Amino acid sequence: MGKGFADLVYLPEIKNNKETPTIVVELKWDQDAKTAIDQIKEKRYCEGLLDHTDNILMVGINYDKKTKKHTCKIEQYRLN
Repeated sequence: MGKGFADLVYLPEIKNNKETPTIVVELKWDQDAKTAIDQIKEKRYCEGLLDHTDNILMVGINYDKKTKKHTCKIEQYRLN
């Protein structure tokens, strides 16, 4: 089971629809989007969702306070 909580999880209500992915989002400030994705993996946030779906997108978003720019990284969750 995963440890901790993601900042946001979108779990589609449509049952038995393997095409609509579940989305796990981690937000960061003044770091990078890869760090956010790494946290999703390290804390195993996706494992608690595997009873509902195996189609999971991991989304890491970073906001740079100085430049006021956002960066985003998206990866498909893969079982090890």
